[in-house]
Amino acid sequence: MAKKSAVEKNKRRERLVAKYAAKRAELKAKAKDESLSLEERFNARLQLAELPRNSAPTRVRNRCEVSGRPRGYYRKLKMSRIALRELGSLGKIPGLVKSSW
Repeated sequence: MAKKSAVEKNKRRERLVAKYAAKRAELKAKAKDESLSLEERFNARLQLAELPRNSAPTRVRNRCEVSGRPRGYYRKLKMSRIALRELGSLGKIPGLVKSSW
């Protein structure tokens, strides 16, 4: 099990990303818009830099929803490889069969 503080910090980041997503997208569009003046584009970049760092989507870490483990994460299942094996062995994941030969 991962530290609760790390899991909570990641959840806080996810909330910030959702909160600032529209504003961030608007400012990025302004900054890339070639039809605007150079000064307006620069001001958009400055406003973008003033937003909280944790509101950037790249700061969010994919974590297992069962154990909070940050590595060995399967996006499709939102679970780490270890949790997947444990739940699969217990028969709690439909269609998953442990291989042996």
